[in-house]
Amino acid sequence: MELKKLLNGLEKVKAKGNVDIDITKIENDSRKIESGTLFVAVKGFEADGHQFVNQAIEKGATAVMVEEGMDLKSIALKNETTLLVVPDTRYALAIMACNFYGNPSKKFKLVGITGTKGKTTTSYMIKALLEKQGQKVGLIGTIATYIGEKKIKDNERTTPDSLELQQLFAKMAEEKVDTVIMEVSSQSLKLNRVAGSYFDIGVFTNFSEDHISEKEHPDMEDYFQAKVKLFTMCKTGFINADDLYAVKIKKLVPTCDIKTYGIDNHCDLLAKDVTIANTGSDFKVKLGDKNERVKVCIPGRFSVYNSLAAICVALKLGVKPENIANSLLEVRVPGRSELVPNKKDLAIMIDYAHSPESLESILQAVKSYTTGRVISLFGCGGDRDKSKRPIMGEISGKIADFTIITSDNPRTENPEEIIKEIENGMKKTKGKYICIIDRKEAIRYAIQMATKKDMIILAGKGHEPYQEINGKKYPFDERVIVNEMIK
Repeated sequence: MELKKLLNGLEKVKAKGNVDIDITKIENDSRKIESGTLFVAVKGFEADGHQFVNQAIEKGATAVMVEEGMDLKSIALKNETTLLVVPDTRYALAIMACNFYGNPSKKFKLVGITGTKGKTTTSYMIKALLEKQGQKVGLIGTIATYIGEKKIKDNERTTPDSLELQQLFAKMAEEKVDTVIMEVSSQSLKLNRVAGSYFDIGVFTNFSEDHISEKEHPDMEDYFQAKVKLFTMCKTGFINADDLYAVKIKKLVPTCDIKTYGIDNHCDLLAKDVTIANTGSDFKVKLGDKNERVKVCIPGRFSVYNSLAAICVALKLGVKPENIANSLLEVRVPGRSELVPNKKDLAIMIDYAHSPESLESILQAVKSYTTGRVISLFGCGGDRDKSKRPIMGEISGKIADFTIITSDNPRTENPEEIIKEIENGMKKTKGKYICIIDRKEAIRYAIQMATKKDMIILAGKGHEPYQEINGKKYPFDERVIVNEMIK
């Protein structure tokens, strides 16, 4: 594609050199440069791409793009290399990726889901409802990327970077998907990973404290405003009427047609007669002209909210009311209130709960229907918000009957120090607990102490098949570990 065509939609671009040249590849990794490549220098958290501009030129980059403020005299520009300067290279990269792949998000319906909790479960529910109607559905999220039933890849982050995202969209368009559902993280919105994408529908599940750290969001307002950004890119939005933050979006984004769903407050789609059991949840909701009872195999009040959001999207995209009532019953989401079958018939649930709100939500949910003890096993991730650690300790101490404090993904931090910070909150309660640094041994301890009346909650890891320690990821699939322990 001609370089000047790649720049469509970008403003304040300064160019030195020829823009009528052909670009065969866009890269933000200087190690992957070859002739015909446009190298885009992006400032990352670990490294600044501007340090590698000269390396990209030496490797034969046809053009390089840098951000305003860089010392241009430091660039060893060759006669045949075009230099581009823009205000924001991250944003420019996203727009150029859209152009390079032919704006693929215009070729299907695109649904973006944001919120602190519930994104993954809601996306799987929408996928199930649309497929019941016969649609071919693409899904991009925290766990994996799918085209129909085919898994394309396992994912390490909720929303891919802009280059990978547009490449995935192009593949989905090529395979003639009808709708793509994607989780849209606050980071992806803040860092312009989804800029230039054409969203038809946006969903806001809920909002609570999470992702507050030096590498993510400095405060709650920054976190919220990042999520609001999705609705400036949408034609239609569905928000949780029972969430105090979500309801602000109507006034903040008047250009988006916002509809509501909920349980407690007046809304466009209201759940009534809600019942929660250890096998799932069910509720009544108006579908078409009738009040129908909808059943979901995932227990908990949060499951009702996720179902309502999914139903709103499904109805908007033409799913018939009669195809909705029973379609959610078989939805299973890896690491989200996932019961682990085992030879001892113990009740062991894996859940991705890794914030105070999500831990409180899952513990309260299981407490309401567990006849024995609730055994809570969790840790907190390293290099993330430290303030939530004692809060989570206090929550588990107050709700669970017994808590096992252990490691999550310690990353570059000392796991003992993380556990001590969690323990500070636990000590504010009368809750019984033990600290076991090795998560595998902690799981063994939980299994040995449990009876068939108890419920073990393995919180924090969810779908993740690894544990990250000192920058390295080690295999750690809790489903496998549980069954190995029991054998």
